[in-house]
Amino acid sequence: MAAVTDQVKRLFTLSLGDLNPFRREENYVSVDIGSSSIKVIEARTGVHGIEVLNFGSVPTPTSAIHSNMVTEPDMVGEALRGLLEHKGIRARKAITAVPGPAVMIKRVSLPNQSPQETEQAVLLEARNFIPEELDNVNLDFQVTSTAMGNDDVEVLMAAAKKDIVSSYADTLRVAGLTPVVIDVDYFALDNMYELNYDPLENQVAALVNIGSRYSSINILKEGRSTFTGDVPVGGRDITEALVRDLGIPADEAERIKLGVAAGDFDEEQISMALLPAVDALIEEVHYALSFFWTAATDERIDVLYLSGGGAMTPELANRLAERAEAPVEVTDPFGRIFIDEEVDAAALRRRASEFAIAMGLAVRRPVDK
Repeated sequence: MAAVTDQVKRLFTLSLGDLNPFRREENYVSVDIGSSSIKVIEARTGVHGIEVLNFGSVPTPTSAIHSNMVTEPDMVGEALRGLLEHKGIRARKAITAVPGPAVMIKRVSLPNQSPQETEQAVLLEARNFIPEELDNVNLDFQVTSTAMGNDDVEVLMAAAKKDIVSSYADTLRVAGLTPVVIDVDYFALDNMYELNYDPLENQVAALVNIGSRYSSINILKEGRSTFTGDVPVGGRDITEALVRDLGIPADEAERIKLGVAAGDFDEEQISMALLPAVDALIEEVHYALSFFWTAATDERIDVLYLSGGGAMTPELANRLAERAEAPVEVTDPFGRIFIDEEVDAAALRRRASEFAIAMGLAVRRPVDK
């Protein structure tokens, strides 16, 4: 990770940092603050690599997040504090992420030059693409690859307004935590994928996280991020459709989204209420993917991985596979992760897709380069 003057903060990463499997370290807690729920994972790097020591979630206080910002950090922080106490999580150093829609991202090609010259070039580029004074943003960048056929390097730049970043950091402090890294949810998914999957040569994979209010997309080629985007549709839209059309409470609608049978309703009634909302979400995701296809005319997506609270919605994976003409899998963020014997591993795996971002954050450390 590069460092560009005092204006650049540790905002994102595309690498896993130092994951020496024989190094033991203190515990960290990763915190995924979503509009619907707050998810946490307590983890450390040990003899098994990343080790999950604890996990949990709690509903996010209503209306506490607005326009990608924690507008009620005291309220959210107290909810988080209660979760940590209830789960017995003692780690005090925390890693969290800001939402992708709050981040300005640009990929540029720059000459292969000294780190100092690259820093100055990044600042110049940033002034051209960020519609804010640089004093008002946190800016970071990563050299991701050397371009073929010349001496240029590809640089990924990311910037977010300082007040948005501060709202997440302040929330952690209210909960009694020390924020040590603030990432971006797009790139947390990237790290989760790198931990658990082996991309094939020339393989293009789309990571699609179905959140409550929006769904994020990170497209990777051979494990390297090449496109990020989001759509303003998520699991909440499906829940609201079920509540409206079936006349049921929201908690019952959430159970239907998880594939649990719903009382007095038969399969046809559920499908009539569920599928229009599912298809609307799929169309939005497909529309976002079309921007990638337009920019990379010689590329196709080989596989899609679903994560997030809405990933288990019945028929979502099958219908998305038909629409995108590519196989779709529900992500397993813990496929290669050691889970401590004190953890209820069965309960964690039942909800695995919800914790994809939190697991990606769990690999971040202040020493990452």
